[in-house]
Amino acid sequence: MPPVDEAQIDFESIELLFFAYRDFVSDPDAILAKIGMGRAHHRVVYFVCRNPGMMVADLLDTLQITKQSLARVLKKLIELGYIRQMAGAKDRRQRRLYPTLAGRELALALCEPQSVRIARAMENFTPEMRDHVRTFLQRMRGRDPNLEIPAVDLD
Repeated sequence: MPPVDEAQIDFESIELLFFAYRDFVSDPDAILAKIGMGRAHHRVVYFVCRNPGMMVADLLDTLQITKQSLARVLKKLIELGYIRQMAGAKDRRQRRLYPTLAGRELALALCEPQSVRIARAMENFTPEMRDHVRTFLQRMRGRDPNLEIPAVDLD
């Protein structure tokens, strides 16, 4: 591992982001636990509801997961009646995903406490301050292609 100057690390912001994310997902996690599902199910239902008719390949790209991981989660969501999978109208090889009414209701139930949490956090923000938050979050997205990530065994 290369030497790292700890003075250059913004530990306070890292911890704030860590705890904000932990609490942000805690409400949906509790709802999902009651019906025997987890965060992977949440992500799939969320993106299918936001993009009805999206192709399985696009969902794999969005979530950046393997086909095998998606297959297990998608199978359960289809079996439980939250998602429908249909062949494409023009290309029958395409697999398009649509939320059912139950899937849409689940997605909204999972998003509602998150939306309340966001509204509460930005309650007294001006429109400009809200734009700064969104800009910050947009800039946080994506992996830095120039960053060399050392292989670390987490076990």
